[in-house]
This record gives sequence, C-alpha cells and structure tokens, in this order.
Amino acid sequence: MSIGREQEMRALLAFYQEAGVDAVLVETPVDRLADQRSAETRKLDTRIDRPTGRDARIVQPIRSFTQRSVELKGAVTAPPSPDAAAMAARDAAKAAASLEELRAILDRFEGCALRATATQLVFADGNPGARVMFVGEAPGRDEDIAGLPFVGRSGKLLDLMMAAIGLDRTSAYIANIIPWRPPGNRTPTPQESAICLPFIMRQIELSDPDILVCLGGPSAQTLLNIKDGITKTRGRWFPYQTGTREIRALPTLHPAYLLRQPLQKRLAWRDFLAIKNALAE
Repeated sequence: MSIGREQEMRALLAFYQEAGVDAVLVETPVDRLADQRSAETRKLDTRIDRPTGRDARIVQPIRSFTQRSVELKGAVTAPPSPDAAAMAARDAAKAAASLEELRAILDRFEGCALRATATQLVFADGNPGARVMFVGEAPGRDEDIAGLPFVGRSGKLLDLMMAAIGLDRTSAYIANIIPWRPPGNRTPTPQESAICLPFIMRQIELSDPDILVCLGGPSAQTLLNIKDGITKTRGRWFPYQTGTREIRALPTLHPAYLLRQPLQKRLAWRDFLAIKNALAE
C-alpha cells in the first residue's frame, strides 16, 4: 500500500472512531437467524409424523401453525409497537418502589431496541438524595463504556460548571432521559424518547430533588412538554410535577453545545448562578 493510500485509510478510520463506530460489519447482509430457524424447523419435523392422503390435508395446516408458533417464540419475535412498549414502560416504572428496583427493572426491560445495541445500561451517577438533579438526553461512547452518565468531555465540563457553584457528584444527581447509547451517538427517535420517558420521570420522583436542571433542548422539551428551543427557554424557571409535589425546573445549555460554542458559556454561567441562588433559599 502506498504512503498516500495508507494516510487516507488512517484518516478514514479516525473519522469512523470519532463518529462513534465501534464495530466492523461486512458489506453483504447476513441472516444470522436463518440457521436457528432451520434448526427449529428440523426439530419440529422430527416430532411430527408425515401423514399421507386425507390426513395430510388435515395435519398440514396444524404443522404450519405450529412452525409459526416456534418462530414467534424464537429470536425472530416481532418487537412490540412503540405504543405497546410505552405502555409497558409506564407499568414497569410504576412498579418500582426504589431507585434500586427501577434500575433492576430497566436492566430487564426489552421494549426499547437501543438496549440491544448498547454495551450496558447507563442509569445514573452522583447522590440520589441531592437537592439538585441534572438530566441530559442520552449517553455517548464514553458513558456507554463506563456505565455512568457524563464522563466524557461533556462530563468533565459539567463537573467544572458544578464546581463553580460549589457542587460536585456527591451533592448532585445526574441522569439521562435515554439510559442506553444510540448507535453512533445519533439523536434518539421520538419513539425511543417516549418509551424511556416513564422511567426517567419515575427516577425523578424517587430521587425527589428540589431543583431539576434540563441539560439541552431535547431534555427540556421532553420533560417540560415545551416546543421552544433551548435558546428561548434557557434561564427560565418552569414548574415540574414529580408525582408527589411541584418543584422548579431550569433548562440550560448542554455541555456538548458549549464545547462547540464556547462563547455561549456566559449564558450557562448565568443559569448556574440562578441554580446556586435557588439552592441558597
């Protein structure tokens, strides 16, 4: 390989890594369920005698139905609809009596497809008994690896922002609306956010903070049910019903946005001063 070609390949690999690509796939799609379905069908055929004549006409529909049942019970089961998954999430979240139970329920929940592509659940970090809770949108690559929210570049900036008003991870609770990393750090779909929403709402209710800080527009829009962008809503206090009481919620700029637009840190600083003043009341 020529030096120029090698440099191009290295640059391409670096781009893929920064974009969040963490697995290499072949160009031709592979049906990895085919062997499993074939095995199930072979097992089924060995258990069913092959009738002839009139009996064959009667048994064949039964065999087709039984084979379909095997497929539905196997790995090819169709995922639930977004509405059904959201309803299941509401029921599951409501059943959690503590944050530990909620985490265990989330770890078993299969209604969100992101669970299958993420490395692990990213539930929360910090002190669940803190007076202030920060909620972002979704974990990234670093968070997916560590199993903790806001540990990458955005997390380090958030730590500095909290430290500027006397907070750290022992005096704040941190989570995301989506507890699993979307592939390639893509934006979660509205359906994925709707499915995960009952869990973060129950998490807020169980941790019961005095102040909720929405990091970024998606977090504010999802939790506060508002349509305006973050530049219009940041720095404004909104009421938030936890399920047991009303608390104050403040949207502010996401640390990832501030890394791209450092001049906007002055606006985030004003928001954090408002948080500090509210905690002093």
